[in-house]
Amino acid sequence: MNVALISLGCNKNLVDSEMILGLIVKNGLNIVADENEADYIIVNTCAFIADAQKESIDTIIRLGELKKEKCRALIITGCLANRYKKEIKELLPEVDLVADINDFESIIKFIKKDGKADIKYTERVLSTPPYTAYVKIADGCDNTCTYCIIPKLRGKYKSRTIEDIEEEVKDLAKKGVLEIVLVAQDTSCYGIDLYGKPCLAKLLKTLEKIDGIRWIRILYTYPEGVTEELLDVISKSKKICHYFDLPIQHINNDMLKMMGRNTTKEKIIKLLKKIKEKMPDATLRTSLIVGFPTETDEQLEELKKFVKSGFFDRLGVFEFSKEEGTAAAKLKGQILKRVKAKRRKIIMEEQQKVSLKKNKQVVGSKVEVLIEGKINDNTYFGRTKADVPEIDGMIFIESKDNLPLGDFVNAKVIGAKEYDLIGKCI
Repeated sequence: MNVALISLGCNKNLVDSEMILGLIVKNGLNIVADENEADYIIVNTCAFIADAQKESIDTIIRLGELKKEKCRALIITGCLANRYKKEIKELLPEVDLVADINDFESIIKFIKKDGKADIKYTERVLSTPPYTAYVKIADGCDNTCTYCIIPKLRGKYKSRTIEDIEEEVKDLAKKGVLEIVLVAQDTSCYGIDLYGKPCLAKLLKTLEKIDGIRWIRILYTYPEGVTEELLDVISKSKKICHYFDLPIQHINNDMLKMMGRNTTKEKIIKLLKKIKEKMPDATLRTSLIVGFPTETDEQLEELKKFVKSGFFDRLGVFEFSKEEGTAAAKLKGQILKRVKAKRRKIIMEEQQKVSLKKNKQVVGSKVEVLIEGKINDNTYFGRTKADVPEIDGMIFIESKDNLPLGDFVNAKVIGAKEYDLIGKCI
């Protein structure tokens, strides 16, 4: 039997999808990339914000039409399935099974009645390029951000043991993976539920000893959880990228308080300065929310000035999404969509100027590049330690030599664009 899987949403969801693919292989089923060849289609959905929900529903409807022709069954799992299980069953009759998040057993038993549902992380099937893999170190979330539905969908924070993660990364290294990207809803909380205190620094010390792994990258590290110990471990390591993904969401203290964030403008700026003092080469990334209920023009201007100050090398902006079941959805002072869109444009245009300025500053420097693709006979593209896969920019490299995908090369930066660099192999 042929099975196709469509994974939507974040890279944490992608790891779940890879676990499902592992079970498909373990049970003697065949994975196909073409939905038209599938007997069963699985959609791992996202429901984080309204746009993600729409994408999930549109995908289900599209595949429902395909099911009429050949496909035996359409299976839905992931965050949308958890959030709207009853509604999906009532409104989307083309769906044959709605499975909760990580309910691998019901999925496999539906396809193969005597199927095995136990799966280890070492058995998942990677859908990323062979040199890169995401490693999910925890699931769920204990934070109480007023705009976020994730704790209700994925439950309390649940860390994996250091030993379990170490086993997985050793296995990935044996398979040829060179770069691992650690993910969780909040990586800075790692281990607190298992060991009584945050243990991300301890985990990193363990993982950097593993032979074969060249780059270790960490995403979704909440600023209030960044400790001196963590900074020390990262600064001294040759493998851990000096890359800090710090989702601050806003800089105005009233907005931060209304968002349920456990920090302040003063603490955020102090941390950013501390990181740069300890690691001048550090790359800083964040995500922001504009149009949160009651946000004023003055508060937006404060955010704009902060962005203009150039603390962050990488920055993404989201319009506030009024999510059913969140505290923020009930707040007075909801802002019109056209106003939110305008505010997002204002902040992104400011960051574009910052990004171009910062990119110009690295022209003339030498960088290590992971080769990811080829444009023509003499032009390749890749990423530096300062770039996360599929999120950040890239560097385009001129080379007369053949550069295999997944190879590391040294390049000189000879040009800069708003988000990308131009280099020459040396």
